[in-house]
Amino acid sequence: MGVWNREYVDVVVLGSGLAGLSAAVAAAEEGLDVLVVTKEDNPLESNTYLAQGGIVYRGENDSPDLLMRDILEAGAYYNLKEAVRLVAEEGPKMVEEYLIKRADVPFDTTTDGFDFTKEGAHSLRRILHVKDETGKSIQEHFLAYVGSNPHVKFLSGYTAIDLVTNSHNSLDPEERYRRSRVVGVYLLNPEGGVDLVFTGAVVLATGGVGNLFLHTSNPPGATGDGVAMASRAGVPVINAHFIQFHPTVLYHRDFKRMLITEAFRGEGARLMNHSGEYFMERIHPLKDLAPRDEVARAIYREMEREGTEYVFLDARDLSVDVRTRFPYIYQSCLQLGLDISKDPIPVVPAAHYFCGGVKVNLDGRTELPGLYAVGECACTGVHGANRLASVSLLEALTFGIRAGKDIARRHSRPSRRLQRSIPDWVFPPQEEDVDPVLVKSDLKYLRSLMWHYVGIIRTSKRLNRALADINYLQHRVESFYKKAKVRRDIVELRNAVLVARIIAQSAVSQQVSVGCHYVEH
Repeated sequence: MGVWNREYVDVVVLGSGLAGLSAAVAAAEEGLDVLVVTKEDNPLESNTYLAQGGIVYRGENDSPDLLMRDILEAGAYYNLKEAVRLVAEEGPKMVEEYLIKRADVPFDTTTDGFDFTKEGAHSLRRILHVKDETGKSIQEHFLAYVGSNPHVKFLSGYTAIDLVTNSHNSLDPEERYRRSRVVGVYLLNPEGGVDLVFTGAVVLATGGVGNLFLHTSNPPGATGDGVAMASRAGVPVINAHFIQFHPTVLYHRDFKRMLITEAFRGEGARLMNHSGEYFMERIHPLKDLAPRDEVARAIYREMEREGTEYVFLDARDLSVDVRTRFPYIYQSCLQLGLDISKDPIPVVPAAHYFCGGVKVNLDGRTELPGLYAVGECACTGVHGANRLASVSLLEALTFGIRAGKDIARRHSRPSRRLQRSIPDWVFPPQEEDVDPVLVKSDLKYLRSLMWHYVGIIRTSKRLNRALADINYLQHRVESFYKKAKVRRDIVELRNAVLVARIIAQSAVSQQVSVGCHYVEH
């Protein structure tokens, strides 16, 4: 057992990206003690850190109504209008208060003020950025701000295994008759033991599901952990079939997961096939600035038509100097022998953002008392069937702050009697060591299956085949999970298979194409 075993803390936040940090600081500023847990050794590692393009603010001649219209149009009007209105009105105010004033994020400026950029499906320039490393800068500065609060502690290298509820985990038989609520979480510590941490509220801020697919812009840890834990606790997961594929991720055998931000196309870059044709001009009236799902499908079809594994993004004639506007991408590509000021960039679509997630209300609260979800693992209704570029960080900040404040208003500590009735983690009588190669192989198989059958372009036959194969794999994984020595890779595989099944099942039940769910008949 670790030093945190059977300890109590007011709030446990699982995840250290912008959404989790926002919830943590909002609760801490109301006087609650917060523990931020991340399975990575470095709390900087998150989807937030990898975000390049920027975060929505207020552009010139902008308004909440205009932003709301753009979000709704990108989301195919599958959005919850109340949630969209909230983020359009409150979001920019929170950017100003928390990121600009408190965390002092050094967003790029000109002599006239902020240097706004524009991305696909936005009607005007309204996106703040820090060159092409916006997420990195936001994460570093906001983490420093949150870390300065004495009520916030960080626990790195700990993997959340499962939520603890009174009705499921208590040894007191009467608890099964009472309303279920979250009272804690089981955490796998770096020494291989499992700690039981009691709490009044758990915030799931575990990020997305990108690593369930063969090509992704997400970090390796994006295996749907929060979604899986919530689902096992009986919390609804909605809109799971809406997986946004980013059109442009660098295609290179030695450099995986590097996003080529949509801001490139906002500054004039164009997609080009192997014949040298700028093919978006014949596909969509907005050309290269069409919504992401349509661009991703266009690239996918162009690759199929030409029999190639990638297309090109031509950034040789931008309205800005690529070396100063996009220094990280420029230098990274240069190290690979690719001068993007002179050479087209090979790109491929990749799983990027989960528009579905754990069902929550406008305060990030789930149907299970004591459980909240924020950021990419949550479904607030903001994104609908597809996410508008650079709204994800805005949503993460807005709903993270709201969740933290709601927790403070509603906080309730589980009784000591209830805590005493919860057992420590039960290890198998004879733990089996599982070959890590087998675990890695199963995940690789799942990623390939999801990419080909539940990917950018879906068919009924592919989806049903995927569901059948995933069901078989899940049965096998659950069987050895119950006997295996608990490890991070096994926990992640178990979560990934469950979430893959949720996504495939949702896609099978939704045969009408809308947004980033496209079924070809």
